[in-house]
Amino acid sequence: MQKQKELIKNRLNLKSIIFILILLVAFSAQAQNEAQEKTPKVGLVLSGGGAKGLAHIGVLKVMDSLGVKVDYVAGTSMGAIVGALYASGYSGKQLDSLFQEIDFDDIINDDLPRVSKAFSERDNDEKYAIKLPFDNFKIKLPSALSRGHNTYSLLLKLTLHVNEINDFSKLPIPFFCIATNAETGKQVILDKGNLTQSIMASGALPSLFQPVVIDKTMLIDGGVVNNYPIDELRAKGVDIIIGVDVQDDLLDRDELTSAPDVLVQINNFRTIKDMKLKVPKTDVYIKPNIKEYNVVSFNEGEKIIEAGKHAAMSKLNILRELASGRRVEEVRSTLKPQRIDSLKIKSISILGNKNYTRSYIKGKLRFKEKETISYHDFSKGINNVVATNNFDSFEYQLRNSKDKEGYDLVASIKESKVNTFFKLGIHYDDLYKSAALLNLTKKRLLFKNDVSSFDFILGDNVRYNFEYLIDKGFYWSVGLKSRYNQFDKNISAELLLDDTQITTTGLNKIDVKLQDQTNQFYLQTIFLRNFALSFGAEHKRLKINSETLVGNNAGNKFLFENTDYFSLFGDLKLDTHDNIYFPKNGFSFHGDLHMYLYASHFNDDFENFSIAKANMGYAFSVSSKLAFNLQTGGGFKIGDKSTQALDFALGGYGNNLINNFIPFLGYDFISLTGNSFVKASFIADYEIFKNHHITAEGNWANIDDDIFDSGEWFTLPDYRGYALGYGIETFLGPIQGKFSYSPEQNQSTWFFNIGFWF
Repeated sequence: MQKQKELIKNRLNLKSIIFILILLVAFSAQAQNEAQEKTPKVGLVLSGGGAKGLAHIGVLKVMDSLGVKVDYVAGTSMGAIVGALYASGYSGKQLDSLFQEIDFDDIINDDLPRVSKAFSERDNDEKYAIKLPFDNFKIKLPSALSRGHNTYSLLLKLTLHVNEINDFSKLPIPFFCIATNAETGKQVILDKGNLTQSIMASGALPSLFQPVVIDKTMLIDGGVVNNYPIDELRAKGVDIIIGVDVQDDLLDRDELTSAPDVLVQINNFRTIKDMKLKVPKTDVYIKPNIKEYNVVSFNEGEKIIEAGKHAAMSKLNILRELASGRRVEEVRSTLKPQRIDSLKIKSISILGNKNYTRSYIKGKLRFKEKETISYHDFSKGINNVVATNNFDSFEYQLRNSKDKEGYDLVASIKESKVNTFFKLGIHYDDLYKSAALLNLTKKRLLFKNDVSSFDFILGDNVRYNFEYLIDKGFYWSVGLKSRYNQFDKNISAELLLDDTQITTTGLNKIDVKLQDQTNQFYLQTIFLRNFALSFGAEHKRLKINSETLVGNNAGNKFLFENTDYFSLFGDLKLDTHDNIYFPKNGFSFHGDLHMYLYASHFNDDFENFSIAKANMGYAFSVSSKLAFNLQTGGGFKIGDKSTQALDFALGGYGNNLINNFIPFLGYDFISLTGNSFVKASFIADYEIFKNHHITAEGNWANIDDDIFDSGEWFTLPDYRGYALGYGIETFLGPIQGKFSYSPEQNQSTWFFNIGFWF
């Protein structure tokens, strides 16, 4: 009995102990939950301000260094861009590194790489100074200076690791941003959907970036209605708000010195009035001292970021209190940004195309479905489509494929309604002299994928150039060209006379008028992504006459040539140079073979012959200022050698010389002639300040008849030329002056050029 009593007593004691332990655990858990519940939620609001918004990065660097954990981020305009990247997993230090590497001029101006443009599209940038779009015979100005393509591409790449998150509250740090309905003027909170598109809409500064359409709503910069969304952030349940204000202050009368200053001041009335109400609602208000900068001071980014850091340091004590007991690692999520080197494109979906076929667009992309490509090639493909200027917008997403082994490219396009353009250009050089260019370009003239262009050139030498292309993308494209050129020039007699005639007449130079009309029909395709291969037939009417010799026709002018030539040709081009006039990097190759099969009655002794020529160049930079350009080329004639008018002729300077005329510094145009040649050149280009170049050049050549048979092509050069030049890049094209010298002639020659070559 006694033992039973002790056993019962022990059981009761054990139950009591267990009960007490349960109470202690429950109390501890409750206390821990209460402690967690009492931990304040921190919200971060970032205002808009263009380039001044880079100050946000300096603030974030300080917060990260202290271990401040942010529970919600809200932003407008530039604040939305920085805030979204921070919310998607980037640290302040990473953002600093990213923005230091960005060329904001290229981003804002939609400056696409030259290599992304088709050869025909490059003419738009390398021939015409002014381009005016027309719609129903009225000038149709664009809705903004930039379509925002480069900005969109950059932001999509930076946020690709969160591309599957459509609810922004599910980001590593919950996020939303503000945009403005362009039709109603009302505020729109963007907290779901396409993150890249949303922050683009929030930052679509009117007149700078075109509006962004989301769910059929036209959106512009959120700063128009709410540049500091503190009330919307407080509604998300945050307890403490850190606010970073990079907006302008009002200017005084001494600072209001121009019309733009007054317009900016008027726009700032509302935002500054709003801030008087919103600053007291901000628990930690940070106002960087960036008054000396403006919304486009991106070139001062490093100083602006440092100003943000300095402003955050002034709030060091209170920020430390918010960081109590927290670790920096808690701020970052497992969804970390990753470097993307390659992509596997599983499928390509194109939405919104009507006039331009799927094959045309895929042909411009230059990559196919189920293909693994570098991210660089992917970006180039997207740029290729945009560079056609056939689309007002090209918005795209990369979505994880169903098997998670790649991405599905989903592109939504808006075709441009404008298909007629009037373009202008001016030019002067030492061969064609002064010229004014008038151009009419028409897209979708006969077919959906075609483009026609007619240049009419007025000046000392009237000329024209007509081009028509049916662009088939991946398939063979069909083209027509017709060109007429003429000029008067003292040229080498060797191009037109044989040795006996030169001895008889005693002429070394002949003043001639040359007229050349060339018509081509060709097929063209792109292969290996960057090579343009063409095959076709050509008709050339060449007329050369002179008053130097006694006339042999009714016009009392000596007629050297008045012949129609018919030929077949093949042409292979590759050009990855970043700039045609002042390249800093890239490679070029151009090979051409013409087989002349027939000539008209003027050339009675005509026999078949072929002319082959090629040139290549390689440009590279050793610093941001200094670049080198190496070039080499050569050519030869096969078959009948009696027709001299189409032989090679070296001399002069230019980018658009006709027939087989080859630039060669140190000698005047068409000074050195022969049916074969080799040439090499070296150019050093130092950009002393933006768009101003000092060049030092040297070129060396051998040219004569049959130098590949005699072995002379592999000997020391017979002809040398050196030059010092100064060039300026302008919207009209390059303005250049070159002082050249030839040791063989012991004389100097000046060359001048104004405007794009055409």
